[in-house]
Amino acid sequence: MAQRSDSHHDSGGRTTGTVDRRAFLAASATIGGVGLAGCLGDDSGGDEIAIISSDAGFDDKAFNDMALSGLENAQDDYDFEINRIEETDTTAFGDVQVEAAETDPELIVLVGFQHTSPLEENAPEYPDQNWMLINDPLDEPNVASYTWANHEMSYLAGVLAGTMTTRELENGGSSNDPENAHVGFVGGQDGSLINAFEESYIAGAEWVEEGIEISTGYIGNFSDTSVANDIATSQFQDGADIVYHAAAAAGAGAIEAAQQESRFAIGVDADQSQTLPEFQDVIIGSAVKYIDQGTNEAAQAAFEDDFDSIASEHNLLGLEEEAVDAVIGQAFEGNLPDAVGQNLDEAKQGIVDGDIDVPCEADGC
Repeated sequence: MAQRSDSHHDSGGRTTGTVDRRAFLAASATIGGVGLAGCLGDDSGGDEIAIISSDAGFDDKAFNDMALSGLENAQDDYDFEINRIEETDTTAFGDVQVEAAETDPELIVLVGFQHTSPLEENAPEYPDQNWMLINDPLDEPNVASYTWANHEMSYLAGVLAGTMTTRELENGGSSNDPENAHVGFVGGQDGSLINAFEESYIAGAEWVEEGIEISTGYIGNFSDTSVANDIATSQFQDGADIVYHAAAAAGAGAIEAAQQESRFAIGVDADQSQTLPEFQDVIIGSAVKYIDQGTNEAAQAAFEDDFDSIASEHNLLGLEEEAVDAVIGQAFEGNLPDAVGQNLDEAKQGIVDGDIDVPCEADGC
C-alpha cells in the first residue's frame, strides 16, 4: 500500500473582459432587466453568454481558461458577446448568479462545483434561463450539467508518475531517483471532488508500482500558489520525484517547486506545458479534459434552440468519449521510454473495457 503523509493548510475575439462583481452589480442596477452586451453595459443589441468563474478566477492557465476558450471558439459561428464575470468569493456565488440572470443572457456558464448549492435555488427562480454547470450534476430542466471524468484522467496521471519514478529521467538541470519510487499529490480544497483526483492518482501509480510511496497534501483553496509551493517543496525534499496537482491556479506553485527542486511535475485540466511554458522543462505531462468542447456545445445548443437536448441530464464525458486524456509535455515528447506509452494505452483500454476499476466517480468520492 502507498504510504501517505498528509498535510493540510487552512485558508480562509469578442470577449469583453473580466467583470468585477461590484462593477457588474452597478451596471445591472442601472440597466435593469435589459440584456447586457459587454461587461460595462454597452448595449449593442447583440446576444450574450455570461460565464462566472470558479474561486480560482480567470487566467488560471487551466480550468476557467479552458471553459472560456470554448465560448470564444463558438463566437466564430454565432454573433454574441461574452461577459466574463470573475468572482473569487464562493459565498457571493448565489448573488452573482442572480445578477447575471437579471440581464437575460442566452446562457450562463458556471465554472465549478461550488456553484451547485446556490444554483439549486436560482435555477427554479429563473426557469427560462439556460444554465450550464461544470463539474457537478443538478437535476433541473433548465440546467445542463457537465462533468468530465476527473477520476479517469487522474488515474492516467498516476500511471505516468508511477512509470517514470522508477526510470531514469533527466531534462535540463532536473533529474529523478529511479531507485526510490516516490511521487506526490497537491490538492486544492479538501473535499469529495478533489479527493477523487487524489484517490484515482494513487490507484494509477500503484497499478504500475505496488510498493510506491505517495505523499499528499491540501492547500485549502485553489488560489494560493505560495502554500502549493510549500507543500510540493516538502514532498520533493522528502524524496518525491514527480508531483501531480489538482489545484487550478494554485497549482502553478507546485509546478514552480518542481523547477526549484530540480524535479518534475504533472499538470491538470489543460496541457500545462503549453499554458505555463516557463515551466515546460519540468512538466512531463498533464491530465487533460476538453472543457472547451463542452462549453462550445452548450453555446451552440442555446443559440440553436436545442438546449433541451443537453439539459435535465448529467452529461458525463470520459475516456470512452475521448473527452479526457493524459498528454506528454512538449519538452518530453519522444524522449520518454516506450513503457510510458505502453502503460498509458493499456490503462486506457482497461478503463474503457471495465477491466480496471477506477476509484470514486467523476464528481467525487
